[in-house]
Amino acid sequence: MQEQLRFHRQIIYDLAARFLEPLPGSFARLAYISSLRNAATGRYEHPELCLSFSCESVHQTLAKCHEELFERVLELPLVEQEEDLRGYIYAVSRGWPASAVGRKDLACSWIPGQAPDYLKDLFLSNWQALCELLSEGKSKAHSNK
Repeated sequence: MQEQLRFHRQIIYDLAARFLEPLPGSFARLAYISSLRNAATGRYEHPELCLSFSCESVHQTLAKCHEELFERVLELPLVEQEEDLRGYIYAVSRGWPASAVGRKDLACSWIPGQAPDYLKDLFLSNWQALCELLSEGKSKAHSNK
């Protein structure tokens, strides 16, 4: 058990230091970690981390990290979520593509499989609001204009 805990800590350290910290914000990190989940199997795969650790340990640790990143996004006030998502979209596509507005499938792909229904619902509700704000060109979620 002690050995497994040590491996999990090392995986988290490597993941954070090498792959997550360089990314610009919470949505970028959430998008990255969700991209490591194999859609067909639901297993998290990271070829570089699997060179140093067992693939099972990597899967378990990445699944837990995905849940934690997801919850951190939801803990942000909506205005901070908007700013973070705007920054992510700009970094990825240099603007909010019209085809992305309302893309529920994209939002769903960022939700961890083990997330409780109430958090899934909250994330999708926030996503819809954020999509509306970004597509309308409003600058802040808290704007009264």
